[in-house]
Amino acid sequence: MSERKIKIYDATEMVVGRLASKVAKAALLGERVVIVNAEKAIITGDRRTVIEAYKDKFNIRTSYNPRKGPFHHRRPDRMVRRIIRGMLPWPRPRGKAAFKRIRVFIGIPKEFTDEDKIVLEESRYDSLKRKFITVGDLSFELGWRNPEVA
Repeated sequence: MSERKIKIYDATEMVVGRLASKVAKAALLGERVVIVNAEKAIITGDRRTVIEAYKDKFNIRTSYNPRKGPFHHRRPDRMVRRIIRGMLPWPRPRGKAAFKRIRVFIGIPKEFTDEDKIVLEESRYDSLKRKFITVGDLSFELGWRNPEVA
């Protein structure tokens, strides 16, 4: 089995849906994928509307046993990974194997500082003057507190 090079995507100022579709496709093709700076990815739309939509989603749970899910993440890396999972054929073994090849990090870990990062220019948000919210800001609004800042 040949050792494939890991693809490293920098999520800074990237639209998270566009980035997720590229990452999901690469993972389905058998490549190992790492996403860094997940908290700097962008969700387009009005800030208040996006926050309200995610808060509404947090109210969805099972009434008979909340431990059985659905589970809603507050951490930016987990949120991005969950968005990517939605673009994979998750119930199938092929989708689960692809999901295991994806790693998402907050910031840039030491082992990935020297390597070349892939920047998808077509996935960048073309005008930062339009309405958007970063995944880190959304996570903060949902109750996540960054332990590095505190």
